[in-house]
Amino acid sequence: MNFRYAVLGAGRQGACAAYGLAKWGEAESVTLADMDESVAAVAAKRVNVLLGREAVRPARLDASDPVTTRTLLKGHHAALSCVPYFLNVDVARAAVEARVHFCDLGGNTEVVERELAFHPEAAKRGLSLIPDCGLAPGLGNTLAALAVEQFDGEVSVHVRCGGLPVNPHPPLSYMQVFSIHGLINEYTGEADFLRGGKLVHVPTITEFEPIEMGAPLGTLECAVTSGGTSTAPKTFLGRVKDYDYKTIRYRGHWDRIRTLMDLGLLDNAPVTVGPLSIRPRDVTAACLTARLSFPGEKDLVILRVWAEGLKGGKRKHVQYDVLDYGDVATGFTAMERTTAFPAALVAHMMAAGETMRGAIPLETAVPARAHVERLRGWGIGIRAQE
Repeated sequence: MNFRYAVLGAGRQGACAAYGLAKWGEAESVTLADMDESVAAVAAKRVNVLLGREAVRPARLDASDPVTTRTLLKGHHAALSCVPYFLNVDVARAAVEARVHFCDLGGNTEVVERELAFHPEAAKRGLSLIPDCGLAPGLGNTLAALAVEQFDGEVSVHVRCGGLPVNPHPPLSYMQVFSIHGLINEYTGEADFLRGGKLVHVPTITEFEPIEMGAPLGTLECAVTSGGTSTAPKTFLGRVKDYDYKTIRYRGHWDRIRTLMDLGLLDNAPVTVGPLSIRPRDVTAACLTARLSFPGEKDLVILRVWAEGLKGGKRKHVQYDVLDYGDVATGFTAMERTTAFPAALVAHMMAAGETMRGAIPLETAVPARAHVERLRGWGIGIRAQE
């Protein structure tokens, strides 16, 4: 069967998602929509050239306008939102009203909870609405769900993930691989974990720990960030003893970020500067965007999920590793591929009737093993030790 997809947002991940759906998603067509139609047109042309066929068509969309969003979505089988996370509640509502399956890249758990409140209406209309389907949250949660399936007793799950430059530059040893505002959102607030079978809230940029990746990366450093666990702690409450998430960076990065935080430069509350009221994080975001863009530099993505627990009364350890350096043939970066492809595959599975109906968390709605096995066919290497 051929499916009609809509991808909202024609930036880095949007273009990559459109490519994945058109190549592997049994697509009749993909509508790639953006506030700036010229951006959508350039992205659609790029994808069509890679595919060797006219599968993707550009469109203009203001995702903050529910009426035009609903109009654009009508007639599609499934939609994937790659727009900023704070727009996803309105876009999800428009998808339900348009009777279109919906998933998004997510990134903010409060927004996700609001989307899940659409469950009664989505279920009534036979729709799947699945937030937080990118990399982390997203693929990390799916691998965690797959890990949990390997145990029949007490289990602890740990997720570590990071997008990094192949060649780090001072002072942060980091490059922009997705929205700076999204990055600052992850660096602030609290993370939701399970510890000892109880839900806990842990401040971000704390609990530093080393992680050994072997040559050539060596020892890297992890810290608590927000949003990475998404709904998983609540989903696994009563089944999983410990569940946590930390972000991976080159050593020294977290000390510098902690300094920015302590100085108030990541704060959301406005400060008065002369006649202006300015959020410090907006200034920081503008400065970082200019200084963390390294055209032509390559990125890499690391994702490691491991679990330890009981199986048949015996101790057991499972681990899943992803290490992606991007794709030279298509030009899609590691972060684009590992974020967009997992979400695009969820859109395909929704359209094909392989996911639960209703507004349901990813780790419950999507069959984990089937998703992981098929994602390998999309070119994402996932090494398993089960």
